[in-house]
Amino acid sequence: MKCRRAHEASGTLDRPDCATELTRDIPPGTARPRSSKKRKPQSAANDKILPMELRVGDRLSDETVEWEVIAPPYSTAGGRIVHARVQRINEPDSWEIRSWDASKRIGVGRAATEGGKP
Repeated sequence: MKCRRAHEASGTLDRPDCATELTRDIPPGTARPRSSKKRKPQSAANDKILPMELRVGDRLSDETVEWEVIAPPYSTAGGRIVHARVQRINEPDSWEIRSWDASKRIGVGRAATEGGKP
């Protein structure tokens, strides 16, 4: 009991045997082991990223067509809205500016570069 009083008074364990005395009352097996959950890596075709992480060449799917990012994204409204210029695949005359909420993730297809890294 000397250790408990010393710990309550000073907040530290002054003696080396105090640590074993304080933990002696805890039955073994009560502490839960750490979770061994690991994130599953997402496939390169179905990445969900924040709109500011868009890069030129990324592909976005719409209800009807597929779009390609042709200019880096920029934000407005204090960074809450992100815009990017996109065009339909192989149709340069069909560009438009798309907008997204900056905090919502969007589905993007990334073309692999020469090193195999996206």
